[in-house]
Amino acid sequence: MDVNLFLPLGTRACFICAALLFFAAPASSRQTFDNSWTFSVHFENDLFADTDQNYTNGIKLSWVSPDLTRFRDSERLPDWSHEYIDMLPFINDPERERSIVFSVGQSIFTPQDTARTDLIRNDRPYAGWLYFGTAFHSKKSSQLDTLEVQFGIVGSLSLAEEAQTLVHELRNLTKPKGWDHQLEIEPGLNFIYERKWRGSILGSDRGIGFDVISHMGGALGNVLIYGNMGFELRAGWNLPRDFGTSPIRPGGDTNDPLDRRDPRRARDTSFGMHFFGYVDGRAVARDIFLDGNTFASSHSVNKRHFVADFAAGVAIIYDRFKLSLAKVIRTREFHGQPSNHRFGSITLSYTF
Repeated sequence: MDVNLFLPLGTRACFICAALLFFAAPASSRQTFDNSWTFSVHFENDLFADTDQNYTNGIKLSWVSPDLTRFRDSERLPDWSHEYIDMLPFINDPERERSIVFSVGQSIFTPQDTARTDLIRNDRPYAGWLYFGTAFHSKKSSQLDTLEVQFGIVGSLSLAEEAQTLVHELRNLTKPKGWDHQLEIEPGLNFIYERKWRGSILGSDRGIGFDVISHMGGALGNVLIYGNMGFELRAGWNLPRDFGTSPIRPGGDTNDPLDRRDPRRARDTSFGMHFFGYVDGRAVARDIFLDGNTFASSHSVNKRHFVADFAAGVAIIYDRFKLSLAKVIRTREFHGQPSNHRFGSITLSYTF
């Protein structure tokens, strides 16, 4: 397979999403509070569990656009884009809002002993993933459908070695010495679909309430191939009108408020707090960070085909900010991994 095919395909998919955002949405709609942007910073690290291994660091920035107009009817979109827009499901459902998500992020993976300079064959490979994503949201009060394209690079161009070395120097930790054995450079392209269902709030959305958000989806590409499903339970005061909180993962940018009853948009309240528990199970057919490169020989390990994340945390809303803190347990991802992996997850969102 020619890896150069990934560039035009990924670029065109990203361009379509960008065109939908900047040409289909009227400027006036982007200036009202009801049609506001939501910007999120996601940070994950296993330093919160006092370890430095496996999925050791993740950072992601994401922007969710205001609600957009009917894409297909916009005269400002190029003619060639119409056939691709028509392929998107739910595109002209009048009961749904539609928005675009832009994201950029980096994930870092290492073996347990980063002081060794030799190849550690029975532990996971050194790997980094630097990526850009565009996603299409179609939602109503009880359901959210997400189509996402992630395009990025694996290997030394991901800058994972430089990022981890810098952090270790700033924290006066031992410099990681095994990055010469990281995965080879490879472009990555993944397509993700996920559907979320949001149950009605039991209790009240003004005061004490409880709800459940379930999800199901999958990913296809040379980086990840999996099917996943799970749910989130939330209980607290003035629950947000959104689709929950999750660790960094494709299709997980769901912090934008759904309507005026969300505390970030409501006029009668600006504070909310809730506790949440989250489960996501994945049936994994491919994981480049364990299986190794697609088009070149590289270090790899024997992965497990079923992996799950369990998370518990708290989220606080004040004015237009939402802060989420969680502790995540990820089950063993490959044979020979001595134990489950633990890391902390922090997300700060601002709606403006």
